[in-house]
Amino acid sequence: MGFLLSKSMDPNLKQHELMLHNTRMQMERQIQMQNQMRERLMATQIAWSREFIKYFGSFSAVAALGLSIGALRNRKPQMLAPLVPLSFILAYQMDSAYGTLAYRIRGEAESIMVSEHDRLDLPCGTPTFDSIEKACYKSSLRSLLESRRPCESGDPPPPPPAL
Repeated sequence: MGFLLSKSMDPNLKQHELMLHNTRMQMERQIQMQNQMRERLMATQIAWSREFIKYFGSFSAVAALGLSIGALRNRKPQMLAPLVPLSFILAYQMDSAYGTLAYRIRGEAESIMVSEHDRLDLPCGTPTFDSIEKACYKSSLRSLLESRRPCESGDPPPPPPAL
């Protein structure tokens, strides 16, 4: 009798193992896809920074030249003051595009995740299926109530939906 029972359970077990395998493969593919999307977004952001440097660097060079000439001609060294914030912005953009800013940010993020994990908690906790369903129900109830309000144009309200 035990042999017959184990024989009938075997297809169910294999089907369950196959489902687990398929679920695992699907999840691994989703993780890979999300990682590729993250990498593409980061590459786009770095490319944007490099493109921005071309324009901002040109602007900074022209501004530095113009301000230097103006300061020398008018003998007013305070005309060079705008170069200070411009140089900080240019240095930050250079670090972002070609330097180690991304590595330092990643290191700081890892440190925060390890030592200050409580700062990462969402208000009201992580959303659950029930909380999402409750919000959807409230939203649908609100839209149902709004559809029952009389129109401001004086027209009679629409009839209630049939349940």
